[in-house]
Amino acid sequence: MASATGTKRERPLSPHLTIYRPYPTMVMSIVHRITGGALYVGTFFVAWWLVAAASGEAYFNWVNGILGSVLGLIVLFGYTWVLVHHMAGGIRHLVWDTGKGLEKETATTFAWVTLAASASLTVIIWIAVFIVR
Repeated sequence: MASATGTKRERPLSPHLTIYRPYPTMVMSIVHRITGGALYVGTFFVAWWLVAAASGEAYFNWVNGILGSVLGLIVLFGYTWVLVHHMAGGIRHLVWDTGKGLEKETATTFAWVTLAASASLTVIIWIAVFIVR
């Protein structure tokens, strides 16, 4: 924008991610959004498996073979983590909606607990599945 003297006035920069140093609550918020999107992809595989179960034994065995392969198990493990992490983040937000845990230190602790709980619960779920199997 030029002024009457002909000099150009610089506009202030809006804050963006390159200005802020990442902190746990911010990172968990971003990861919560990413896991929400990833749930769409993972749910496709669950729906595919359910459709195969209703379609007949041969097709079910084929789909089950794909999802039971090493790559399929890695994808399902990732889906389990995404599901559990998104749920833990949702519980964190539910607590925040009550007005509790909004202090900086508490919010940071919640972020770390969300990460630790999602990783731990995912491993526990998979151990339980392999024990029952």
